[in-house]
Amino acid sequence: MDSISIIGAGIGGLTLGNVLKQLDINFTVYESAPEIRPVGAGIMMAVNAMQVFDKLGLKEKIENAGNKIHAISITDENLKLISKTDVLALEKKYNSCNVAIHRAELQKILAEEIGFERIKLGHALQSIERQEHYTLNFNNGNRVVSPVVFGADGIHSKIRHQILKTGQIRDAKQKCWRGWADFTLPEQYEHEAFEMWEKGKRFGFVQMSGHKVYWYAVVNNSIYKHSHTVAEHFNGFHPLVLQLIEATLPEHTILTDLTDLAPIPKWYADHLCLIGDAAHATTPNMGQGACQAIEDAYIIGKLLENNKDFNSVFREFQEIRRKKVDQVISTSWHIGKFSQWEKATFLRNFLMRSVPESINKRLVEQVIKLER
Repeated sequence: MDSISIIGAGIGGLTLGNVLKQLDINFTVYESAPEIRPVGAGIMMAVNAMQVFDKLGLKEKIENAGNKIHAISITDENLKLISKTDVLALEKKYNSCNVAIHRAELQKILAEEIGFERIKLGHALQSIERQEHYTLNFNNGNRVVSPVVFGADGIHSKIRHQILKTGQIRDAKQKCWRGWADFTLPEQYEHEAFEMWEKGKRFGFVQMSGHKVYWYAVVNNSIYKHSHTVAEHFNGFHPLVLQLIEATLPEHTILTDLTDLAPIPKWYADHLCLIGDAAHATTPNMGQGACQAIEDAYIIGKLLENNKDFNSVFREFQEIRRKKVDQVISTSWHIGKFSQWEKATFLRNFLMRSVPESINKRLVEQVIKLER
């Protein structure tokens, strides 16, 4: 009999590991990759996530490995301001701030805090069977019996497919490049995140640690051309955009379709629970995908402090988290559609300029406030 099993060493799975370690609960994390290596691009840890890391004693390490971001600006393709949300007051209220960091740096911090002896790499889950306990069969031939399983294995979760037998992945019909470059941004851009809107396309950028800059570029499928490079798709944007793209090595760029997971009825079964993208994957338009996984881990930890009946904890966990997660998924989906309008962009930008900053802050606070 093994300890509690966490399937997936992404940000959600590793945060859950840190939570269980703090509670002195025995666990093992299983990860398909042969090593936790510097893949992927940047990520924004919003105030809600940073509050959790503060409780885990990791806030300072993550801040030092990343870059504090105090405002979020939406502009047109020439960096002319449409809307700005200054979050300094919220940072002060919650004693945490947004941090832009390379995803691999964050994973490294979380994994080191857990201890690599608790993380089994090169363990890709092949199948899971339920008898008295769960039997986990891995592609490397290893078999593990576990009393409790957490599925932190992403939007294409095998745990979800094989045990809960549910999950419809929705295509937003948008392509997204993500990349990072060694690049010196003008000083006024150092502590602010930017997203530039045009017709059917967006370009965002933010500084991470040192001179590393994370960027992403989104185009509607209707205007995407397979034969065009990302630079060709964004020719006509501010020169800074093309300079950033040009400074990015090919191996530091990835192209994906934007998708989410249609809400599923249940996130749990007997002694098994999904967290993060496995339960409620969202499009990235609010920067909350990983942050919501981190909140999942935090709430499970809070419930386990007073109750070691896992089935009871899993039921209460979904009751607490469901409403907020569904709102994030729905809001993010609609933001993704609105921001990618191909027509009436003048009206879109006018509507954005008309929203008072106080309302933007209120909407931000609804997302960053922890539920308990």
